[in-house]
Formats: sequence, structure tokens, C-alpha cells
Amino acid sequence: MFARIASPHVLALAGTVVLWASAFPAIRVGIDGLGVEALSFLRIVIAAGALLVVAPLAKVRLPRRRDLPMVVLCGAAGVTAYQVLLNWGEVEVAAGTASLLIATAPVFSVLLGSLFLKERLSRDIVLGSVIAIAGAAIVSLGAGEGGFTASALIVLAAAVVQGVYHFATKPLLRRYTGLEVATHAMVAGTVLALPLVPATWDATPHAPADALASAVYLGLFPSALGFVIWAYAVARLPLAASTAALYLVPPVALVISLVWLDEVPHPIELAGGAVSVAGVILINRRRQARCPSAPGRGDARTEQGAVRA
Repeated sequence: MFARIASPHVLALAGTVVLWASAFPAIRVGIDGLGVEALSFLRIVIAAGALLVVAPLAKVRLPRRRDLPMVVLCGAAGVTAYQVLLNWGEVEVAAGTASLLIATAPVFSVLLGSLFLKERLSRDIVLGSVIAIAGAAIVSLGAGEGGFTASALIVLAAAVVQGVYHFATKPLLRRYTGLEVATHAMVAGTVLALPLVPATWDATPHAPADALASAVYLGLFPSALGFVIWAYAVARLPLAASTAALYLVPPVALVISLVWLDEVPHPIELAGGAVSVAGVILINRRRQARCPSAPGRGDARTEQGAVRA
């Protein structure tokens, strides 16, 4: 039993959860010293550089010309827009609260799939979507101490664009591995983030050491290493196990935020987060039933490991 728990793929899955959860408090540290624009650009460019170093070892193929528009969409939504919106929202929203709101991203992915890919909306998917969005509304109320805040809605917008990323990766994952899609998207996102260079140039020389360390950590570990070990784990584990692991990201983020930043979540936020996760579980239960466990070249399971934080 212990040997199974300590197996490399299980440890890789656990490591992914911890890395992605730790990104939320790390963002709070980075924002304080670098600002939204500089932190966003530094994280993206560091992650892209790390993935490009890994690319030859992992035999990452270049995207075909016909796939470039979808790659650009993935980079724009899942990398550039997601990072800027999440960082912007976390200026005021607590790290743990942000992780609860981001957990609703699969809902938007499913709804986009039904709208543009003609995927059937079952009763469980509709009900799960309503429950998850209601949970996000409860979390937003808790974050605002009695009412919605603009920052909470900005974080929710980050969840929406991450849902767009999940949706946009679907056709690419039929032809590429999850690591290839992530690498292509990260490079495209870096190019699209170039307008952030002036703000980064101004902020970086004066940034404190902890903020710079946070940016390096976010780029190398949650963004780059997190996806590499996630791709390794999901290729060797059942779909149910890898999906269930993602539900652990918000609670682990809450614990890390409590220890690192002394953030104590509001009971309303915890209740709303539990409701949202219940809705996402309901959605994924039906999706798992439709997905075979045998992976192909572009394993559908890697779709879950888009840009988590």
C-alpha cells in the first residue's frame, strides 16, 4: 500500500497539486513588489523559457500552420489574459478566495463546448453548472463582506478565460500531447504579453527580493514544472484519480495561504467553495463516464491540466 502511494506518478500528482495551490499566495507576494503587469510578464516569459529548454528532451513538435490560430487563442486566453486578470484580481482578493473562484473554470469550458462544439448538455451538466456558478456567487459575497467586489469579478473573469483555454485545447489535443499544447500556448502568450515589457522594465529594478523570487518561483515551478509532472502523472493514472486531485487545489491553497500569509478564510467563502466544487464534481462525473481510459497521442486527460494558477 505504501509503495503504491509513494510511486513516482502518485508523487508527481501530489506535487502538481501543491505547486498549483502555492501559486495563489505566491502571486500576492509578487504583486506587492512588482505590480500586476511586471509579475504577469516575468512569470510568463520564465515559464516559456523553461518549457523551451525541456522541449527538445521531450521531443515537442512544432505546431502545424493550420493549428496556429487555435494556438494563438490558447496563448491569448489561457496565458496572457489569465495571468493578467488573476494577478489584477488578487490585488484585493485573498489568495485562498481566488483559488475557490478559479475552481469554476471547467464550468465555462463545458458551456463553450456545448455552444461551439455541439457537445450535448446533460441534466447533470446543467445542474452542476448552476450549482458551481451559485457557489462562485457565494464566494464573491464572502470576499466582499456583504456584496460583490470588482476584484472578485475580475478573478471570476480569469476563470472564464481559463475555461476558454480548456475549450480551445480540445482540437489541439487530438494531434498533440498536453505538454506540446502547453509549450505552444506559453510561447504564444509570451509574444502577446510583449506590451507589458515597459511596465516590467520600470518595476523590476526597484522590486524587493521576495517579489522577484516569487516571480521566478511562479514561472519555474507552478507554470513549467507543474505542467511537466502533471503530464507525466495523468498519462499513468486513471481519469478519476487525476480529476479528483484537482479538487484538492483550493483546500491546499487555503492551508498554504493560512501558513504563508496568515489569511483566514471567511466561513461564507468556504461554504461557497464547497458548493462550487460539488457542482464541478457533478459535471465531471458525467464527462468521465463518456471518456475511455486509454489515452491517445493527445490524451484528453491533459485538458484538465491547463493553466491552473
